[in-house]
Amino acid sequence: MNTATAQPGRRARIGAFGSSFVRLLPDLIPSYEHVAEVHIVDKLFDEALVVAEGLLESGELDVVIAAGINGAFLRSRLRAPVVVLRVSGFDILHALARAREVSERIVICSYQTISEELEEVKQILKLDIEQRSYTTLEEAAQRVREAAADGFKVAVGSSTIQQFAEEAGLTGVFLYSANSARQALEDAIEIARVARLEESRREWLNSILRHLDDGIVAVDREERIQSLNPAMAGLLGVSLEWALGRKLGELSPVLGLETTLRSGSPELGQIQRLGQRTMVINRLPIREHGVQTGAVLTCQDALTIERADRNIRSRDRNRSLVARYSLSQIVGESHAIVETRELAAHYAGTDATVLISGESGTGKELFAQGIHNASKRHGEPFVAINCGAFPESLLESELFGYEEGAFTGARRGGKAGLFEAAHHGTIFLDEVPEIPLALQSRLLRVLQEREVLRLGSTDPTPVDVRVIAATNCDLWQRVTAGKFREDIYYRLNILRLDVPPLRERVEDIAGIARHLLEAALRSHGSSHSVDALLELLLPHFEPYPWRGNVREMENMIERISVFTCGLDPYRLMDARQLVRIVPELFSSRPGESPNAAADRGLKTVGRASENEHIRKILHECGGDQGEASRRLGISRTTLWRKLNAR
Repeated sequence: MNTATAQPGRRARIGAFGSSFVRLLPDLIPSYEHVAEVHIVDKLFDEALVVAEGLLESGELDVVIAAGINGAFLRSRLRAPVVVLRVSGFDILHALARAREVSERIVICSYQTISEELEEVKQILKLDIEQRSYTTLEEAAQRVREAAADGFKVAVGSSTIQQFAEEAGLTGVFLYSANSARQALEDAIEIARVARLEESRREWLNSILRHLDDGIVAVDREERIQSLNPAMAGLLGVSLEWALGRKLGELSPVLGLETTLRSGSPELGQIQRLGQRTMVINRLPIREHGVQTGAVLTCQDALTIERADRNIRSRDRNRSLVARYSLSQIVGESHAIVETRELAAHYAGTDATVLISGESGTGKELFAQGIHNASKRHGEPFVAINCGAFPESLLESELFGYEEGAFTGARRGGKAGLFEAAHHGTIFLDEVPEIPLALQSRLLRVLQEREVLRLGSTDPTPVDVRVIAATNCDLWQRVTAGKFREDIYYRLNILRLDVPPLRERVEDIAGIARHLLEAALRSHGSSHSVDALLELLLPHFEPYPWRGNVREMENMIERISVFTCGLDPYRLMDARQLVRIVPELFSSRPGESPNAAADRGLKTVGRASENEHIRKILHECGGDQGEASRRLGISRTTLWRKLNAR
């Protein structure tokens, strides 16, 4: 029954290639003339391939119909869909009935597979049927010759088998029926209809893709290119028309999608070299209604991504230029830190330049942020830069900006420097002594005139900024050594704020340690008791010299917090574990190995714990040494000696 229906647009263009089965089509074609234009080609294999490729080039072919090994041959070589005739049970029974008229012994030669159903038919019909399969033309001819040598008189199979049978002196019976041809024809018409819809969709998609700078290519399940844009065609060095239907892996093995088609898994953000360019590659499977139908590859120049990233960072810079800390968040109640906080709060009420000095790790930037947030500029940008972290050429462009074309690599439109970014706000120059002498004169102009001259520009840009500088060395010594300009020193050293080192405010150690420990344990999801850990740590923290100041304590507490994540929260770490984790607490020599510190420091840990216990009991006894001695089980002389031991 004809189930094909007319579709809008042109008719399906179908090529039927073979020798025997095509003779079935003339009686069928009139029923499909309204939906299909059928070319009957009585040729096989290479001859058929040449004709099919010519029809494809001229645009006269959508789908191919063929049978058996000829169909497999064309399917593996054509870039058009090939419908291979399927054998139905009716076909088999009909062919066996005709073959039985010749002989009771029948050989059936089939391409690649042996039919299990046919074995059941043998038993039902009580026929002497033997199945033989082949995968090549040579094997097909050999199977027929072998059957003739074995005494068979009739062979059933495709037109190719029929031809070889006649050459071998056997009777050839064609396996396919008009029903098989009709079904193949209707399948081909449906494939052509779907292909036209896909073509319309590709044209719509291509109209979008051709305007994109990224290279994009989509392939089907056999990795044949279904769609690509001009950017990808340029990367592959091919034309759009020529590439369609060809396998992507053959055009560019490095961009192949075979792995994605096999695994069905996306591969994102891969960095690959394509010629002289570094590309960022994304591979994604295409799924329709839950079924994988192909894959897509996107290809973007890494330089484009870098430029976009820089543009985004530049555009969003003002959103990130925020001071997070206030003066009230600076932990400590010692006289030294309270006085420093009060002085900083006083400085916040002015716009004068501040020079903050202090050892590394004392929190100079915290004070700078606190001053900014306590000032009238608190709603404006806070821009911080470490002057020692940039080479001279880069530091100049970062601080002062540049015009378009100022140097090789200067981006289009130029770039505003950090002084301009801090307009109406505060700029914090950390490690200011590291600014090269050649740039110090440009800095002096900004400090004096409050205007910036971009690299490559002759027009200065006025800026309204509060300058806060920081140093961890004696800036005047740098001046006397000729490494820092004296006039800039006096421009910076207007309001002076000296941040005391941690060893000079021992009474703050407990509060700072608690604050850092709470934050670290919370960050690592540890449920250990802060009080229990502090009780263990403080006897060793307070006498420690803290060469790295608060930053060193923060790092040490971070290390301890990480270690506690693997411990039972109800089991306090012991002294030996503490020595292993933070050996520097028990070593007067920086860099001493953990084993050496442990071997040398355990006695110290034991004495400290013992003294702490003794003082606790003495406190409970109200200072009564006699009662304390009794409870400790030692003499008063021993108690006195232990209390006064160093």
